[in-house]
Amino acid sequence: MEDGGRAHTAIVGWACMTLCLVSYVAAFSQGASLSACTDMMPRHLRVQLHSSNNNYVTVHTNMSFYFPGDKVPVTVRSTRDYMGFMLQARKVSNNEIAGTFIFLPPGSKLLTCFEGGDTVTHSDKSLKRNLSFVWKAPDQPIGDIKFFVSIVQSYFVYWAKIESAVVAQGGQN
Repeated sequence: MEDGGRAHTAIVGWACMTLCLVSYVAAFSQGASLSACTDMMPRHLRVQLHSSNNNYVTVHTNMSFYFPGDKVPVTVRSTRDYMGFMLQARKVSNNEIAGTFIFLPPGSKLLTCFEGGDTVTHSDKSLKRNLSFVWKAPDQPIGDIKFFVSIVQSYFVYWAKIESAVVAQGGQN
């Protein structure tokens, strides 16, 4: 009886832990939460942050400058599969989120952190590798920008705020 009680307790404990973990995974399987808007950090339990100076994820654009109202293509490329992401454009001058995304690949959706469509996140937990987006600059001048992406490889492993090169605003004095 004593061994049977221990086995029962172990099974119940394992089931409770599994249900808790599944509920947390399901909570973020459809995208980042609004609580990640400012620092772009996943809100998973016991996650392991890796250096943003990795060599397998890049975020870039083929444009070195833009003008207000321009549409800027942005690509996130990876040599490894990942499940989740969050992408934003930020002003170099003050790190504020800027502009809106107007083209999204499958498996992604818009998130409103401060203005409608200013952030993109995953919409499902399917494996991703290379994604292309189009960002629209605001109609008024905002200065130079950088694109930032946080990547969640698995529930426990992520990279935060991998940055692109500066994209300068054209026509500035």
